[in-house]
Amino acid sequence: MCANDMRAAAALAVPFLIRIAADTRHPYRAGALAEASSPARARYFGVASRDELLLHRADTQDGDPYDGYGVEVTGYPAGWSVAAARAAITADIALLKPLVGDPNPSIRIHAAYTLATAADLDRAVRSAFRARLAAEQDPIVCAALVLATAEATRTHPDPPTIGWLRERWRDRSQAPEVRLAAAVGWLCLTEEPVPDDLRAAVDDLATDERAHAMDALPWIAAAGGSGETGLHRCARKMLHPDQPDPEHCDDPWAPHP
Repeated sequence: MCANDMRAAAALAVPFLIRIAADTRHPYRAGALAEASSPARARYFGVASRDELLLHRADTQDGDPYDGYGVEVTGYPAGWSVAAARAAITADIALLKPLVGDPNPSIRIHAAYTLATAADLDRAVRSAFRARLAAEQDPIVCAALVLATAEATRTHPDPPTIGWLRERWRDRSQAPEVRLAAAVGWLCLTEEPVPDDLRAAVDDLATDERAHAMDALPWIAAAGGSGETGLHRCARKMLHPDQPDPEHCDDPWAPHP
Protein backbone atom coordinates (compact mmCIF):
# COMPACT_ATOMS: atom_id res chain seq x y z
CA MET A 1 0.00 0.00 0.00
CA CYS A 2 1.48 3.37 -0.97
CA ALA A 3 1.41 6.51 1.16
CA ASN A 4 -1.39 8.02 -0.88
CA ASP A 5 -3.45 4.86 -0.36
CA MET A 6 -2.93 5.14 3.42
CA ARG A 7 -4.02 8.76 3.43
CA ALA A 8 -7.10 7.91 1.38
CA ALA A 9 -8.03 4.98 3.64
CA ALA A 10 -7.84 7.12 6.78
CA ALA A 11 -9.68 10.00 5.15
CA LEU A 12 -12.51 7.67 4.06
CA ALA A 13 -12.91 5.67 7.28
CA VAL A 14 -13.06 8.60 9.68
CA PRO A 15 -15.83 10.57 7.90
CA PHE A 16 -17.84 7.35 7.58
CA LEU A 17 -17.69 6.79 11.35
CA ILE A 18 -18.50 10.42 12.09
CA ARG A 19 -21.61 10.24 9.92
CA ILE A 20 -22.80 7.13 11.71
CA ALA A 21 -22.32 8.95 15.03
CA ALA A 22 -24.23 11.99 13.79
CA ASP A 23 -27.22 9.83 12.77
CA THR A 24 -29.43 9.85 15.88
CA ARG A 25 -31.32 6.81 14.56
CA HIS A 26 -28.26 4.62 14.11
CA PRO A 27 -27.97 1.88 16.79
CA TYR A 28 -24.16 1.86 16.77
CA ARG A 29 -23.48 5.58 16.79
CA ALA A 30 -21.73 5.57 20.18
CA GLY A 31 -19.38 2.80 19.15
CA ALA A 32 -18.65 4.46 15.82
CA LEU A 33 -17.74 7.74 17.49
CA ALA A 34 -15.56 5.94 20.04
CA GLU A 35 -13.51 4.58 17.12
CA ALA A 36 -13.49 7.73 15.00
CA SER A 37 -10.45 9.33 16.62
CA SER A 38 -8.40 6.14 16.98
CA PRO A 39 -6.63 6.69 13.64
CA ALA A 40 -5.81 10.24 14.72
CA ARG A 41 -3.71 9.02 17.65
CA ALA A 42 -0.84 6.56 17.69
CA ARG A 43 1.31 4.95 20.37
CA TYR A 44 -0.55 6.56 23.24
CA PHE A 45 -1.60 3.54 25.33
CA GLY A 46 0.18 3.52 28.67
CA VAL A 47 1.43 7.09 28.20
CA ALA A 48 0.95 9.07 31.41
CA SER A 49 3.89 11.46 31.80
CA ARG A 50 3.76 15.24 31.64
CA ASP A 51 5.90 15.39 28.50
CA GLU A 52 3.91 12.77 26.56
CA LEU A 53 0.26 12.78 27.62
CA LEU A 54 -2.03 14.88 25.37
CA LEU A 55 0.88 15.35 22.96
CA HIS A 56 0.36 15.63 19.21
CA ARG A 57 3.72 15.13 17.60
CA ALA A 58 4.97 17.52 14.95
CA ASP A 59 3.64 17.42 11.40
CA THR A 60 5.65 14.77 9.61
CA GLN A 61 5.41 16.43 6.22
CA ASP A 62 8.18 18.95 6.87
CA GLY A 63 10.59 16.78 8.83
CA ASP A 64 11.66 13.22 9.36
CA PRO A 65 8.56 11.09 8.65
CA TYR A 66 9.87 8.23 10.81
CA ASP A 67 9.10 9.98 14.07
CA GLY A 68 7.69 8.78 17.38
CA TYR A 69 4.56 7.40 15.74
CA GLY A 70 6.47 4.46 14.37
CA VAL A 71 6.01 2.59 11.11
CA GLU A 72 2.98 0.83 9.63
CA VAL A 73 3.20 -2.85 8.71
CA THR A 74 3.47 -1.65 5.13
CA GLY A 75 6.73 0.13 5.96
CA TYR A 76 5.27 3.62 5.67
CA PRO A 77 5.36 6.12 8.55
CA ALA A 78 2.34 5.86 10.83
CA GLY A 79 2.44 9.63 11.15
CA TRP A 80 1.14 9.94 7.61
CA SER A 81 -2.09 8.12 8.40
CA VAL A 82 -2.44 10.00 11.70
CA ALA A 83 -2.14 13.32 9.86
CA ALA A 84 -4.74 12.20 7.30
CA ALA A 85 -7.18 11.19 10.05
CA ARG A 86 -6.77 14.54 11.79
CA ALA A 87 -7.37 16.35 8.54
CA ALA A 88 -10.57 14.36 8.03
CA ILE A 89 -11.76 15.20 11.56
CA THR A 90 -10.98 18.87 11.00
CA ALA A 91 -13.04 18.81 7.81
CA ASP A 92 -16.03 17.47 9.79
CA ILE A 93 -15.90 19.89 12.74
CA ALA A 94 -19.37 21.16 11.85
CA LEU A 95 -20.81 17.63 12.22
CA LEU A 96 -18.97 16.91 15.45
CA LYS A 97 -19.60 20.12 17.38
CA PRO A 98 -23.34 19.47 17.96
CA LEU A 99 -22.46 16.08 19.44
CA VAL A 100 -20.88 17.67 22.52
CA GLY A 101 -24.48 18.48 23.50
CA ASP A 102 -25.93 15.06 22.63
CA PRO A 103 -28.35 13.49 25.18
CA ASN A 104 -26.02 10.46 25.50
CA PRO A 105 -23.11 11.19 27.89
CA SER A 106 -20.88 8.68 26.08
CA ILE A 107 -21.46 10.54 22.82
CA ARG A 108 -20.60 13.85 24.50
CA ILE A 109 -17.36 12.43 25.94
CA HIS A 110 -16.19 10.89 22.67
CA ALA A 111 -17.21 13.93 20.65
CA ALA A 112 -14.87 15.98 22.82
CA TYR A 113 -12.18 13.30 22.51
CA THR A 114 -12.46 13.33 18.72
CA LEU A 115 -12.62 17.11 18.35
CA ALA A 116 -9.52 17.48 20.51
CA THR A 117 -7.48 16.12 17.57
CA ALA A 118 -8.79 18.69 15.08
CA ALA A 119 -6.83 21.72 13.95
CA ASP A 120 -8.04 24.66 16.07
CA LEU A 121 -5.94 27.65 15.12
CA ASP A 122 -8.85 30.06 15.64
CA ARG A 123 -9.82 28.44 18.99
CA ALA A 124 -13.36 27.79 17.72
CA VAL A 125 -13.30 24.17 18.93
CA ARG A 126 -12.04 25.19 22.36
CA SER A 127 -14.74 27.85 22.50
CA ALA A 128 -17.30 25.11 21.85
CA PHE A 129 -15.87 23.06 24.71
CA ARG A 130 -16.05 26.03 27.08
CA ALA A 131 -19.61 26.87 26.01
CA ARG A 132 -20.76 23.31 26.61
CA LEU A 133 -18.94 23.17 29.94
CA ALA A 134 -21.04 26.08 31.18
CA ALA A 135 -24.21 24.04 30.63
CA GLU A 136 -22.96 20.50 31.37
CA GLN A 137 -24.26 18.80 34.52
CA ASP A 138 -22.43 15.45 34.36
CA PRO A 139 -19.08 15.77 36.20
CA ILE A 140 -17.39 13.09 34.07
CA VAL A 141 -18.43 14.85 30.86
CA CYS A 142 -17.21 18.13 32.35
CA ALA A 143 -13.86 16.48 32.98
CA ALA A 144 -13.82 15.31 29.35
CA LEU A 145 -14.37 18.86 28.14
CA VAL A 146 -11.52 20.08 30.34
CA LEU A 147 -9.11 17.43 29.04
CA ALA A 148 -10.19 18.10 25.45
CA THR A 149 -9.47 21.79 25.97
CA ALA A 150 -6.03 20.94 27.36
CA GLU A 151 -5.22 18.58 24.49
CA ALA A 152 -6.21 21.14 21.85
CA THR A 153 -4.15 23.77 23.68
CA ARG A 154 -1.11 21.53 23.73
CA THR A 155 -1.26 21.48 19.93
CA HIS A 156 -2.14 25.18 19.59
CA PRO A 157 -0.67 26.98 22.64
CA ASP A 158 -2.77 29.62 24.35
CA PRO A 159 -1.42 31.04 27.65
CA PRO A 160 -4.83 32.21 28.94
CA THR A 161 -6.10 28.63 28.73
CA ILE A 162 -3.24 27.49 30.95
CA GLY A 163 -4.35 30.06 33.52
CA TRP A 164 -7.94 28.91 33.13
CA LEU A 165 -6.90 25.32 33.91
CA ARG A 166 -5.05 26.50 37.00
CA GLU A 167 -8.21 28.22 38.21
CA ARG A 168 -10.21 25.01 37.67
CA TRP A 169 -8.01 22.75 39.80
CA ARG A 170 -7.73 25.35 42.54
CA ASP A 171 -11.48 26.05 42.67
CA ARG A 172 -13.00 23.95 45.46
CA SER A 173 -16.48 24.64 44.10
CA GLN A 174 -15.67 22.57 41.00
CA ALA A 175 -16.54 18.86 40.88
CA PRO A 176 -13.60 16.68 41.99
CA GLU A 177 -13.45 15.08 38.54
CA VAL A 178 -13.09 18.52 36.95
CA ARG A 179 -10.35 19.55 39.37
CA LEU A 180 -8.43 16.35 38.67
CA ALA A 181 -8.79 16.71 34.91
CA ALA A 182 -7.68 20.34 35.12
CA ALA A 183 -4.66 19.35 37.23
CA VAL A 184 -3.61 16.75 34.66
CA GLY A 185 -4.15 19.18 31.80
CA TRP A 186 -2.24 21.99 33.51
CA LEU A 187 0.71 19.72 34.26
CA CYS A 188 0.89 18.70 30.60
CA LEU A 189 0.90 22.31 29.42
CA THR A 190 3.60 23.69 31.70
CA GLU A 191 7.12 22.90 32.85
CA GLU A 192 6.62 24.60 36.19
CA PRO A 193 7.42 22.67 39.38
CA VAL A 194 4.40 20.93 40.82
CA PRO A 195 2.74 23.31 43.33
CA ASP A 196 2.13 21.99 46.82
CA ASP A 197 -1.57 22.77 46.60
CA LEU A 198 -1.88 20.73 43.41
CA ARG A 199 -0.21 17.74 45.08
CA ALA A 200 -2.56 18.09 48.03
CA ALA A 201 -5.62 18.33 45.78
CA VAL A 202 -4.69 15.23 43.79
CA ASP A 203 -3.82 13.24 46.92
CA ASP A 204 -7.16 14.18 48.45
CA LEU A 205 -9.38 13.71 45.39
CA ALA A 206 -7.87 10.72 43.58
CA THR A 207 -9.71 8.03 45.53
CA ASP A 208 -9.97 4.48 44.21
CA GLU A 209 -13.66 4.92 43.50
CA ARG A 210 -13.12 8.15 41.60
CA ALA A 211 -10.17 6.71 39.69
CA HIS A 212 -12.30 3.84 38.40
CA ALA A 213 -15.12 6.24 37.48
CA MET A 214 -12.72 8.42 35.51
CA ASP A 215 -11.69 5.46 33.37
CA ALA A 216 -14.83 6.42 31.41
CA LEU A 217 -12.60 9.16 29.97
CA PRO A 218 -10.64 7.71 27.04
CA TRP A 219 -7.55 9.83 27.83
CA ILE A 220 -7.42 8.41 31.35
CA ALA A 221 -8.34 4.85 30.43
CA ALA A 222 -5.55 4.74 27.83
CA ALA A 223 -3.00 5.93 30.41
CA GLY A 224 -3.58 2.94 32.69
CA GLY A 225 -1.26 -0.02 32.94
CA SER A 226 0.77 -2.27 35.23
CA GLY A 227 -2.29 -2.87 37.39
CA GLU A 228 -2.94 0.86 37.93
CA THR A 229 -5.94 2.89 36.94
CA GLY A 230 -5.20 5.63 34.45
CA LEU A 231 -5.73 8.37 37.03
CA HIS A 232 -3.39 6.81 39.57
CA ARG A 233 -0.77 6.17 36.91
CA CYS A 234 -0.97 9.81 35.78
CA ALA A 235 -0.62 10.97 39.39
CA ARG A 236 2.43 8.77 39.96
CA LYS A 237 4.14 9.63 36.66
CA MET A 238 3.47 13.35 36.94
CA LEU A 239 3.91 13.94 40.67
CA HIS A 240 6.46 11.23 41.46
CA PRO A 241 8.30 10.58 38.17
CA ASP A 242 11.18 8.77 39.90
CA GLN A 243 8.94 6.04 41.26
CA PRO A 244 9.20 2.79 39.26
CA ASP A 245 6.23 1.05 37.72
CA PRO A 246 4.54 -1.49 40.01
CA GLU A 247 5.90 -5.01 39.71
CA HIS A 248 2.46 -6.37 38.85
CA CYS A 249 1.80 -6.38 35.13
CA ASP A 250 -1.62 -7.05 33.64
CA ASP A 251 -0.36 -7.28 30.05
CA PRO A 252 -0.59 -10.95 28.95
CA TRP A 253 1.83 -10.26 26.06
CA ALA A 254 4.57 -8.77 28.24
CA PRO A 255 7.73 -10.89 28.56
CA HIS A 256 8.23 -12.69 31.85
CA PRO A 257 11.49 -12.19 33.77
